[in-house]
Amino acid sequence: MGKIKAIFLIFAAAALLSASNIETRLYTLPKEAKPALKELLHKIDTAKYKIDAAIYSFTHKKIAKRLANAAKRGVKIRIIFDKESNLRNRKSQIGYLSKYRNIDCYLLSGKKRRRGDGYGLMHMKLMIIDNRHVVLGSANWTYSAFGLNHEVIAFIKSYEKAKKLERAFERMAKEASLY
Repeated sequence: MGKIKAIFLIFAAAALLSASNIETRLYTLPKEAKPALKELLHKIDTAKYKIDAAIYSFTHKKIAKRLANAAKRGVKIRIIFDKESNLRNRKSQIGYLSKYRNIDCYLLSGKKRRRGDGYGLMHMKLMIIDNRHVVLGSANWTYSAFGLNHEVIAFIKSYEKAKKLERAFERMAKEASLY
């Protein structure tokens, strides 16, 4: 099942990137980890009013601090975390971020399995900034992703694609529970 999801992610990213009027930057990690992290932090630092994110694993303290700073500036932030990966993970940034005004943290499991023995994953790695900028790829927001792992991260500037992903985010948010 994991390979099918990875192949789907590659095709979905290719479809998003294929439109000729979309500004994109693509980084492969670990080789381009430093510029990718620098761009991610810059996008957070320059957000004007809204950041919506869905992330499977989030342990990177620098990213969390930049989100906290954005919230202090008045940016409204909503983050959907995978429930199983973050609820009891002492390194997860969910507890740190949930303390800030303007940051709402949610937990979401994947679909319930047919056999009834658990759930799938909320496995997205997505950020939508000001309904205009999209960050997506295979990289979680962890130190391993931005230093050790072979990952891909794309930065897309497209109102149309951001709105489409925002609709998917809203569907997930309706199913999620507030942390």
